Amino acid sequence: MRKTLHSIKFLFTGPLILLMLLVINLMTSPDELWVKWAALGIGIAWVIALFRVLAAAVAIGGLAALYAFWRKREQ
Repeated sequence: MRKTLHSIKFLFTGPLILLMLLVINLMTSPDELWVKWAALGIGIAWVIALFRVLAAAVAIGGLAALYAFWRKREQ
């Protein structure tokens, strides 16, 4: 549960961190684009976080569907 919450937070903060690094890169050394390596690492972590959040959403959706089916069957 805690990892999923951290992953949701990272889905929003990851791109903001990359944007900040891009601005720093363009201000300090516009000829050399070193931010691409940070973008690669953060991008891989972002995709992993996205899959973790999607897996949790599918699990919660499945449980909600099962509960709805069970409630409908009782009536």
